[in-house]
Amino acid sequence: MSKGLIGCAVVLAILLLVGGGLFLWGTGVYNSLVSLDEGVTAAWSQVENAYQRRADLIPNLVNTVQGAADFERETLTEVIEARARATQIQITPDDLSDPQALARFQQAQDELSGALSRLLVTIERYPELKANQNFIQLQDELAGTENRIAVERMRFNETAQTYNIARRRFPATLIAGWLGFEEAAYFEAAQGADQAPEVEFDFREQ
Repeated sequence: MSKGLIGCAVVLAILLLVGGGLFLWGTGVYNSLVSLDEGVTAAWSQVENAYQRRADLIPNLVNTVQGAADFERETLTEVIEARARATQIQITPDDLSDPQALARFQQAQDELSGALSRLLVTIERYPELKANQNFIQLQDELAGTENRIAVERMRFNETAQTYNIARRRFPATLIAGWLGFEEAAYFEAAQGADQAPEVEFDFREQ
C-alpha cells in the first residue's frame, strides 16, 4: 500500500473518530435536555393539579355557604365568576416558554384567591356557618391546598431553573438553539405569593 493511501486511511479514521465522538456528545446533550424539558412539563402539571384541587373544592364551599340565611349574594357570585375565569385558562407545554401566558394564568388564579379571601372573611358574621362541620372541613382542605400550591410553584421554578442553566451552558447552548429548546418561563409569583393567601381559616367557635 502506498504512503498516499495509508495517509488517506489515517485521515479518514481520524475523521470517523472525531465525527463519532461529536455524534455521541451531541446525542448525550440532546437526551439530557429532553429529560430536563420533560421535567419542567411534569412540574407544571403538579402546579395545575394543585390549582384544580382548589377549583374542585369551591362548588362544595358555595353550596354550603348558600345555605346560610341572607348571605351576601355579591360576594358569592364574585367567587363563582372568578373560578370560571381561572378554569378557562389552560397552559400547554409550549406555553411554558411564554412568560405572558404564565402571567395571564397567574392573574386569573390571583383573582380567585382574592375572591376566596373576601368570602371567607365575610363568614365571620355568620355563626351558623362557623359552626357548620362541612364548612369547617372545607376550610381545612382549602388551607392544605393553598399550601400545596405554594410548594408546587416553588418546585416548578426550581425545575425550570435547572433546565435553563443546562440549556445556556456552552457548548450545549449551540445544540439547544439549533434544536429548538426554548428557555422555560418562571412562575412569577405576585408579591406575597410565597405564602398562602391571608385568609382566616380558624373561624371555629372557641
